[in-house]
Amino acid sequence: MNGGTIEAPTIEYALLAPMLLIFGAAVVGVLVEAFAPRYLRKSIHVPLTLLALAGGFLLTILQAVREGVPTTPAAMGAVAVDGPALFIWGIILVLAFVSTLLINDDEQFVAQAAAVPGSSDEEAAVRHGYAQTEVYPLLLFSVGGMLLFPAANDLLVMFVALEVMSLPLYLLCGLARRRRLLSQEASVKYFLLGSFSSAFFLYGMALVYGYAGSIDLRAISSALGTVAGQDILLYVGVALLGVGLLFKIGAAPFQAWKPDVYQGAPTAITALMASTVLVAAFGAVLRVFWVALGNLDWDWRPVMWGVAILTMVVGAIVAITQTEIKRMLAYSSIAHAGFLLTGVIATGGPEQNQEALSAILFYLVAYGFATVGGFAVVTMVRDAGGEAGHLSRWAGLGKRAPLLAGIFAFFLLAFAGIPLTSGFFGKYAVFSAAVAADALPLVVVGVVASAIAAFFYVRVIVLMFFSEPAADGPSIAMPTVGTSAVVALAAAATVVLGVFPEPVLNLADQAASALFIR
Repeated sequence: MNGGTIEAPTIEYALLAPMLLIFGAAVVGVLVEAFAPRYLRKSIHVPLTLLALAGGFLLTILQAVREGVPTTPAAMGAVAVDGPALFIWGIILVLAFVSTLLINDDEQFVAQAAAVPGSSDEEAAVRHGYAQTEVYPLLLFSVGGMLLFPAANDLLVMFVALEVMSLPLYLLCGLARRRRLLSQEASVKYFLLGSFSSAFFLYGMALVYGYAGSIDLRAISSALGTVAGQDILLYVGVALLGVGLLFKIGAAPFQAWKPDVYQGAPTAITALMASTVLVAAFGAVLRVFWVALGNLDWDWRPVMWGVAILTMVVGAIVAITQTEIKRMLAYSSIAHAGFLLTGVIATGGPEQNQEALSAILFYLVAYGFATVGGFAVVTMVRDAGGEAGHLSRWAGLGKRAPLLAGIFAFFLLAFAGIPLTSGFFGKYAVFSAAVAADALPLVVVGVVASAIAAFFYVRVIVLMFFSEPAADGPSIAMPTVGTSAVVALAAAATVVLGVFPEPVLNLADQAASALFIR
């Protein structure tokens, strides 16, 4: 109050500029859908989406370089734009940009989503060359939610971000051009299970509010140990919050949605989800458990140990039984979520937390690029019914298309953590942090799970290069410029991060140096 007047609260718009740009572009995309002629929409959407994502990335860099890392939350304390948040924003925006290049393929998406599969309306839409251009504003809204999710400094904003991120993805999963019933089934499953997880998160937030009297993460941390007689509210609330967050990363036993959704969704959307959503979700997990519940780590770490072990084991073992390539990669993603959880558990003093956070950030970069590249290759291997999903159809691919098979084999070796790939340094970093935090048994389980996972990766490589191709084997689709660029960028990133990881490791270490705003 100054001279009898009340000063309006200030919102640091410069700090939120990358996120505001993405949401603004999404709104413009909606207006394009409403008012632009159908034949012009895609030619507007594609450059708009790419420019928005590139602009958001540049603004993120400028924020980190020119303004420095903020030390206080923005937007009246609702958003924490700190070093880890800026790094995660950069990862999300780059991976979303690369995924957009992959999405820019009309063969991926249905011509008219409202048409019943196999109906005359669908045939007419295909005949007229219709395209489901709503994909692009939905993508931007989801990316905006991904940016807000790991930066949210209170639980209510985090819940809103969770919904903004998830709702467009529920729709995007049901827009596959071929095998539409499978795609729609994936969309419904993701929506129903995602709704349950959101309900768990919301109910957990209410219970934690009942305990702490606040939904602000710093206030919750301050309330730990000072509120007497309300421990039941706290523990049940934390458990429900954990269910909602662990669902998003696909940790066991909340992983059931991943294989079905990854298989049914358009592969370009699967690539987006497998990379960017995982990055955003782990950012939110770290902020909740390290900032709000950091003083409670002796209580949640044993539970997280069990979740991490179960996730690694389930992902590695069940993947061996899979005969569909996208389902196998889904279980691979589950196993990698378990490896990342070993870094979440590696808490301790400030130096230990910094080492663990830096390792997680590097792992997210390495895994994100390899994942997008792997799914980009999957889009090019096709048979009469669309993408050749069954592993038997990949037999002899190394003789039909040796370059493509070699690149895919390289991505699989990166997933396995073979030296001279990005996956090796990612796993080494998180396992080293876990060992430093006296979590050696967890690391032993992780190494064993990695060895098991290597088996099914090598099995695919052997199938591609040491089997005879079938006479009616799949064809290799001529890649679009965007798909070629995605494969090239992902392969280059996987090579560089495997041979010369130091620059990105240093960036991750700088981002983690200030830890999270508290």
